[in-house]
Amino acid sequence: MGLITLSPEVNNAITNGTPIVALESTIITHGMPYPQNLEVARQVEADIWAKGVTPATIAVINGVFHAGLTNAQLVNLAQAKHAEKLSRADLAVCIAKRGTGATTVAATMIGARLAGIDVFATGGIGGVHKGAETSFDISADLIELAQTSVTVVAAGAKAILDIPKTLEVLETNGVPVIAYQQDSFPAFWSARSDFSAPLRMDTPSQIAQSHLMRQYLGLTGGQLVANPIPTSDEIKAEEIEPVIAKATAEAAEKGITGKRVTPFLLQRIFELTKGNSLNANIALVRNNARLAAEIAHELNLLKLGV
Repeated sequence: MGLITLSPEVNNAITNGTPIVALESTIITHGMPYPQNLEVARQVEADIWAKGVTPATIAVINGVFHAGLTNAQLVNLAQAKHAEKLSRADLAVCIAKRGTGATTVAATMIGARLAGIDVFATGGIGGVHKGAETSFDISADLIELAQTSVTVVAAGAKAILDIPKTLEVLETNGVPVIAYQQDSFPAFWSARSDFSAPLRMDTPSQIAQSHLMRQYLGLTGGQLVANPIPTSDEIKAEEIEPVIAKATAEAAEKGITGKRVTPFLLQRIFELTKGNSLNANIALVRNNARLAAEIAHELNLLKLGV
């Protein structure tokens, strides 16, 4: 535990053997403005607490890797002006330089593993960007899923990505992609896409059993649970796809590449949808947090032999 500092609540949960759900922090620093980012972070944590599960927001603050943030730390992170966006490649450098940074899916999975947390809720995973056959722009999230044993609950891959190629890379790397209660792979803001999910499970208990079975079999890596956004909150595919195409074309025209692509696209889509994309994003994150809490609860019962 020396590599990561636990909040008092997370430490108590580990000591008492009660369930925990990890949360990423880039949605706080790079996802929306203050104070809305703080309000949403608190909402998501409250959703997990309401299920009798402890939330553990993960971030690096002044060179210290944290699993679980105090209220003061959450407020400071929400107001931070120059927090880095951390993935596997830059996590150690940020800590060594005593920096402050928010964790992406990949870095949050690393933090969860260090803290002994099995389940992690996020919005959507990164994946293969459109045009990757020439740019080679593929998110480190996919490789992390292949090597770090955490169950990740997400609303699929972000819809700005190349979903078929993302699914192909996950399959090549042996990552189980499990659609929750449907056969279609969800497309972030939309509950369904035109692509079938490789696997389907219908209960949190089944997902928890699969997580443990992977450990029993000695299989490395995690599993991705693709949880569709509630249909009452979704933006239909036929509505969002032209918006994504327009934003993507603008990014190409401006020469935006690398880490700058996703923030640019999300901001431009927010503008073009008059804020509807952000409302849907908040709804899906909260929905994922609730499912992750249920999975963590079931996993805890299995470990206790109940």
